[in-house]
Amino acid sequence: MKNLNKKEIENLLPHRDPMLLIDELYDIKKLTSATGVVNVKKDSFFVQGHFPGQPVMPGVLIVEAFGQTAAALTANGIDKATYENKLVFLMGVEKARFRNPVVPDCKLLLKIEAIRSHGRVWKYKGEAFVDDKKMADAIWSATIVDKK
Repeated sequence: MKNLNKKEIENLLPHRDPMLLIDELYDIKKLTSATGVVNVKKDSFFVQGHFPGQPVMPGVLIVEAFGQTAAALTANGIDKATYENKLVFLMGVEKARFRNPVVPDCKLLLKIEAIRSHGRVWKYKGEAFVDDKKMADAIWSATIVDKK
């Protein structure tokens, strides 16, 4: 499948700046796996006060970026009519480990994989890397719900 840019990701997800964290999606294997890209910059909203003088991307936002990558993979893979007027909600995070701090001026790569799906519930696992160094990993679940 073709790579998705930020504009195409916006067509799949309800998130908007500054909360749309994913800049690109590539290595897409339909409903199976993909790699998301977060360009962590000096002016990214989440490093402004976290922490002054020593900016670090918050771990919860790495988990959010995992979730957005998974939601984009799923939305891109399922039938458009099925996904119309739906949202993907994070249900739970089973395991998240933060191994190294993610600092500005890097490209955070989120390699995610759908472990299984049962109806509207999906389970995923992911690993985050900067320059081949593992920064974080997580296992989480999400569900597709109707928009109110």
